[in-house]
Amino acid sequence: MNPLPFDWNAAAAHVAAADPRLGRVIAACGDARLVPRTPDSPFHSLARAIIYQQLSGKAAGTIHNRLLGLFERRRMTPRGLLALGAGSLRAAGVSANKQKALKDLARRALDGEVPGFARLRGMDDEAIIEQLTRVHGIGRWTVEMLLIFDLGRPDVLPLADLGVRRGLMLAHGMKSLPAAVTLARRAAAWAPFRTVGSWYCWRACELQT
Repeated sequence: MNPLPFDWNAAAAHVAAADPRLGRVIAACGDARLVPRTPDSPFHSLARAIIYQQLSGKAAGTIHNRLLGLFERRRMTPRGLLALGAGSLRAAGVSANKQKALKDLARRALDGEVPGFARLRGMDDEAIIEQLTRVHGIGRWTVEMLLIFDLGRPDVLPLADLGVRRGLMLAHGMKSLPAAVTLARRAAAWAPFRTVGSWYCWRACELQT
């Protein structure tokens, strides 16, 4: 398991003390915590993210599986991706716009514009966002998910994430979905562990169901 670069228990205690209403969600979750993913590289993580954009998890998983099946030993590489024709990608279910995004990602990876995890770990969050959003089809939210789930960064607040906003609404008993500016204001108290607060907002949505 890829360890987090910070103490989860201490961070959760900080968020609970700063936001007692979210603290009730934290208490209800018990020992559950964020477990970072272990993808081979940012290239693979971002390629998967492109496939999953605007699709249900099941549909995206099917397309991703078909795409991997086009590579020897299911090992996708930037060079191999660039060698695939539009027909092969289309047959796997990859839309024209996502083909463009995947090809741009592959070209930039070959040119060294998509740093490996070792280099990313030495960069701050905003520098990573600025670097990776140069890829066609990769926006801030996608990179924020990489920061949270691949790098385990402690203080990421995905303002555009509807799940985080809905979780805050449920935890605080709001009558409507809070605007991003409201989320930012309420989450200021969670710093420097806004990742942790965001993660428990997602859990608040799960607890409600």
